[in-house]
Amino acid sequence: MNKSVILSMAFAAVMSFCSLAANAQSLSPSTKWHWNKGKIMIESPERPAGQKDVLGLALPKMKTVRVGFVGLGMRGPSAVEDFCLIPGVEIVALCDYVEARAAKQNETLRKHGLAPAAVYYGEKGYEDLCRRNDIDLVYIATDWEHHAVVAKCAMENGKNVADEVPSAMNLEECWQLIDLAEQKQLNCMILENCCYDWFEMRTLNMAQHGVFGEILHAQGAYIHNLDEFWDYYWKNPNGSDPEQLGWRLKYNRENRGDIYATHGLGPVAQLLDIHRGDRMATLVAMDTKSVHGKELVEAKTGKPCDDFRNGDHTTTLIRTANKKVIELQHDVMNPQPYNRLYQLTGSRGFANKYPIEGYALDSKQLAASGVQPQVDNLSTHSFMPEAEKQALEAKYDHPILKKFGKLAKEVGGHGGMDFIMTARLVYCLQNGLPLDMDVYDLAEWCSIAELGALSMDNDCAPVAFPDFTRGLWNKFKGYRHAYATPEEEAQTEAVANRFTKAYKEATAKLKLWTLYDNVQNAKTDAAKKKAQTQLDKAVAKAKNHAAKLCAL
Repeated sequence: MNKSVILSMAFAAVMSFCSLAANAQSLSPSTKWHWNKGKIMIESPERPAGQKDVLGLALPKMKTVRVGFVGLGMRGPSAVEDFCLIPGVEIVALCDYVEARAAKQNETLRKHGLAPAAVYYGEKGYEDLCRRNDIDLVYIATDWEHHAVVAKCAMENGKNVADEVPSAMNLEECWQLIDLAEQKQLNCMILENCCYDWFEMRTLNMAQHGVFGEILHAQGAYIHNLDEFWDYYWKNPNGSDPEQLGWRLKYNRENRGDIYATHGLGPVAQLLDIHRGDRMATLVAMDTKSVHGKELVEAKTGKPCDDFRNGDHTTTLIRTANKKVIELQHDVMNPQPYNRLYQLTGSRGFANKYPIEGYALDSKQLAASGVQPQVDNLSTHSFMPEAEKQALEAKYDHPILKKFGKLAKEVGGHGGMDFIMTARLVYCLQNGLPLDMDVYDLAEWCSIAELGALSMDNDCAPVAFPDFTRGLWNKFKGYRHAYATPEEEAQTEAVANRFTKAYKEATAKLKLWTLYDNVQNAKTDAAKKKAQTQLDKAVAKAKNHAAKLCAL
């Protein structure tokens, strides 16, 4: 074979890969990288002049947190329910591509005695919602491809953002959200509920008190066979999903890598003080071939599938700047029990969540942690007995669990961690505190998809992480939750309770739901317009009444 033929074949292969990469959303077209001693180095944009970081951002206290929801299919409705239970919250607007799904959530507000919210719908309905001047926070629970799109629109219109996972699908979206948060000095929080699960929070508290010594290795995963769920994912009618696979299966078909890393990574990143004294430096990723993913597409389409890009099982190894190691796994295809792994190995102890929750500490370390062992020969060769485990967890029960855990278990939602996440978000906004997760957490955790794809597309080469903080990852030492003083908490809660009590009383007194029903039952456009005007005036009156009492 002559040299020109070889070059021609190589060029064709490169062009084929480039074409595939350009169509894969996890690989952003703006990402620039180069090789350095066998490692892929990502070229990161400098912080624009005059743009300030949002590390530790604390906004003025919000007496009332005014919320607009975008995306009310699978995850959004439970979030609306959670916000209805928290004093000092006003649900202003509801939005979904499908009008009926948005309007349905008004019945949740009716059930809780709250005022009806404005309804937006259609492909661009979120834009009108974001332009309102009476919303503080936009809560996003759409399909993945719209998470960053809606978040950008919200921040461009001056709104804080709480965005479901994964909040950004590639590096381009990560940098766009960072720049907007910095330019606007707004919160852009990733809604990683697994950071609020009981075992994770207690273990984090233990780690912060030195129970495990220095954490050296941690594991996280999302292993969840989705065969029962594929048909429930929204099928976009705009022509982008011609085979109507549903957005999640379509995304797995078109994209490679750990595209849902944050459930496993979020709690681990907090444990390891990521961008609070350490940062993720290098990753290497590899995957299996696709077997079940291809079968799913073939079963749905009746045609052979030879373009399923994501492997059934992906493994990613990450090394931090401080020489800690993180291992991540992703598998939504194969028959395995649900597993997020969450395992940590420290210099003085060990913890594991799946499939068995437990801790391994010897007698000396357990005693040093404030728990007297009931057995003399306690060692790290096995999990500690139940009595010691319960005593350890009781001693290091997390303050956030103590405050919100009882109600969270009554409410439910992934065991209550969804409610804890929501209650904690509102708590921070009402008390003027930094949120538990910021836009740099969002970017770092969501970048795994593109960085892993780059690694695997280049024979599992090591890839260097960009520094999303642009040199400030060591500005704060140690991950910590922020708290108001007991006096400030009590004052904030009193104001919140007054508002919600007055808002519910005004909703009933002004018969807002009767007026709402008049709008829904109007027979003509003119009658509907008139009824809507009456409703809007009454809602405004109810809000003003509650706001006056809130200001006392």
